[in-house]
Order: sequence, then C-alpha cells, then structure tokens
Amino acid sequence: MGRINELRLISRVAQMYHLEHKRQAEIAQHLRLSQATVSRMLKRAEAEDIVRTTVIPPAGTYTDLETAIRNRFGTGEVIVVECSEDRDGAVMARIGEAAAHLLEITLSPGDVIGVSSWSQTIFRMVENIHPQKSAQAKYIVQTLGGMGDPSVQTHATQLTTRLARLTGAEPKLLSVQGIATSREAKLLMLADPFVRETMELFQSITLAIIGIGAVEPSELLARSGNIFSARELTDLAEAGAVGDMSLRFFDRTGKPVKTPLDDRVIGISLEELDKVDRVIALAGGAAKTAAIAGALRTGVIDTLVTDRFTAERLVGDGAA
Repeated sequence: MGRINELRLISRVAQMYHLEHKRQAEIAQHLRLSQATVSRMLKRAEAEDIVRTTVIPPAGTYTDLETAIRNRFGTGEVIVVECSEDRDGAVMARIGEAAAHLLEITLSPGDVIGVSSWSQTIFRMVENIHPQKSAQAKYIVQTLGGMGDPSVQTHATQLTTRLARLTGAEPKLLSVQGIATSREAKLLMLADPFVRETMELFQSITLAIIGIGAVEPSELLARSGNIFSARELTDLAEAGAVGDMSLRFFDRTGKPVKTPLDDRVIGISLEELDKVDRVIALAGGAAKTAAIAGALRTGVIDTLVTDRFTAERLVGDGAA
C-alpha cells in the first residue's frame, strides 16, 4: 500500500499544479511539503504517466510532414506552410510570409545577415517584414553578385537595401556580376576595395537567408544574365548536379559539384555557408524538389521553409 499512497499524493500535487493552476510554493504550503519535494513529485508525475502532455496541431499546420523531413534529412528545423495551389507564385507568396514571421521573432541585436539577392521567394519575404524597432541587425550583406541586366538589376539592390532599412542595418552591396566572364575577370573585380570589403564580411555572417535553385535557372536569374550557357548547364547536369545555393552546385547526395565554372562565381561558397551559425533556406515547387533534397543533404541548412506540396514530395519518392 506504500506505493499507492505515494502515487496518490503525487497525483494530488499534479492536480493542484496543472488543473488548479497553483504555484509550487502554494502547493508546498498547503500540503506541508518542501518546494523541492513538490518539484520532484511533478517530475515523478510525468515519469509515472500520471501527467501526459498532448500537443494538438491547429488546422493549417503540418507537424507530421515537418517531423518526417527532419528525420529523413537530419535537418534542424522545418517549417511547412499551408498553400492552396501547387503553383510557383502561390508557393513563393506563402513561403515568403512564413519566413518573414520567422525572421521577425528570431532576429538578434547585432546580427550580420547574409542574403542571396537573386531570389523571388526572398523578395516576397522582405515584402512581408515589419520594421524592427528593438532587435536590429548590424549589416545586411549581399552574398551573390547583383549586377546584371539593368531591367532586373534593381531587384537585387532593392532586396538588400529594403531589408537593411526594415531591420535597422547598414546594407553591404556586392556591386559586381554574379558570374564573371573568366577567372581572370573575377580576380580583377575582387581587387575593388568595396567588393573586397563586402566579401570579407562573409566570415562574420551570423544568419544567412538563401534560396535553392534547380540546375535550370529561375526566370529572374535568367533575365538578369547571371547564368551559365546552355552548354555549361548541360555539363553541370552530366556531372551530377541537381541544384545550387548561390550558384554553388551539388549533387543528389549533397556532395559539391566542382567544375571550372566555380572559379567564375562571385559570391559565398558552400564551405563559407557551412560555417555560418544559422542558415535558413526558402524553397518550394515541383521543379525544385530534387534540388531541395540535395541541398538538405549538404548539411549546410539549419532551417527549411517550404510548402506542403513540396514537403509531401520530399518524404515520398520525389526526393529519392
């Protein structure tokens, strides 16, 4: 009978704490126990299965899919957003909204934020961010060359400068092309002190926000002119590339695909991204499923924000 009496008292302590919402000090005084004993009994209540914690996800959330992706790819966190259509425009809008909220609630004072500038999804995120008054970033660092076709070049500049304004940070632009015409041309561009200053900040980035691209470039990237030729893209695909992060390519297993083209990219490398404390990737859509799976396997990404249709493909056969 000793055990049942012990459990009865534990049950009463749990009842007072969880159902009657009394503080531990009040319970201790009422039952003539020490507060340390009350604390131990509350832990015992869970161990004895007297108290069970139940989480009921609200409609429009997908905890099972998030858990499945974390388990399959070993990713730290996954956010799967509700989306009514499996269409690029709708997917980018919903991912952008969720990413904006994530950035707002996790921004730390003094953050140095690296941002990939040729991403429509990241641009959607910036559109949804509210001005930050308390936690303000130090720098917004452009991590991929932003020069290109003048008709779309303003996209990259606006993304970086607007995010800086919203977060109270100083923008650090990378005012060169994302892809140089040759390795020699790249070295000449890197000699510019302003370019060098921005790229030296890559080592200080505390949060990187990136997109994930398929080997076939997005419409925005194609219009910018910051792409490889059709022949070069074919060579990448034949080398096993399935996607890129900031024009750094990888295969389906997450292994970097190194070719001479890599020497022409002016931007952050996968090795530098891997050293960043927190990397948030925003990506979704049927055309990017294999790329997202490969990106997750690189081990670079800490948090993925995607849509429910893409999430279903990632845990199904679409990401094999």
